[in-house]
Amino acid sequence: DVVEKVPKPDAPKPEAKHETGFGPRGNAQRQKNQRRQRDQEKDKWVPLTKLGRLVQDRKITTMNEIFLHSLKIREFQIVDFFYPDKQNSAPGQRLNLSSLDTSGGYLHETVMKICPVQKQTVAGQRTRFKAFALIGNCMGQVGIGVKCAKEVAGAIRGAIIAAKLNIAPIRRGYWGNRIGDAHTIPMKLSGSCGSVRVRLIPAPRGSGIIGSPITKKVLFFAGVHDCFSGASGATKTSGNFMMATFYALKKSHSFLTPDLWESEKLELSPFDMNSEFLATK
Repeated sequence: DVVEKVPKPDAPKPEAKHETGFGPRGNAQRQKNQRRQRDQEKDKWVPLTKLGRLVQDRKITTMNEIFLHSLKIREFQIVDFFYPDKQNSAPGQRLNLSSLDTSGGYLHETVMKICPVQKQTVAGQRTRFKAFALIGNCMGQVGIGVKCAKEVAGAIRGAIIAAKLNIAPIRRGYWGNRIGDAHTIPMKLSGSCGSVRVRLIPAPRGSGIIGSPITKKVLFFAGVHDCFSGASGATKTSGNFMMATFYALKKSHSFLTPDLWESEKLELSPFDMNSEFLATK
């Protein structure tokens, strides 16, 4: 007897899946996943300084605690931690000074100037872009940053980061009687940068800011509503002009007026209060 062998039917071949393989779709999907993972890692803040660790663990709850102990801010994420939200404008409209929230809950930022700068090299001229950024919460905190980069977007991004690292507290005061909220600077102030010298003088309530557009914007972001100002030197150099105004405002905490002569008990530094936490983590 001859037994015929019946051939077995071919097993169905598995369908090729290129979502995660080496095909064209798999390569694109893999790159997309890698980009998403990099973005998530970039958004996740891992503090590198003691101050950053205390802020992330909510051992420090306000920016005023940092300014009180004169702690240096070396990570811009510290400022973003206290001001996570941004004021949004109405659809089809841009935010101007009159529409900004002055309650201190938002950190406003604006680009003051962008200019090309050149450097002569052996191969020729190298052109880069220099950006000046201004930030402030309109309630006594303001900062200015400067950055050069090959592209405009990189210069703006770096200037905003530099401004957050240079943020400083501004002391405000009264022109006459202490009625209502502080509206002007507490005393005459002056600052210089390059050949530009700026002088700020307290003004009565309702006077407004008497000065150039640059002075008005810097003082408004600092929370000063009434002030007289004067300037001398090459004020056409906008960068030096705004830096001179910023240096003048920073001096508001350098003078002790009679109401601050009383000695108060000093608080321990956050580093000393949380020494065990910093040592264990």
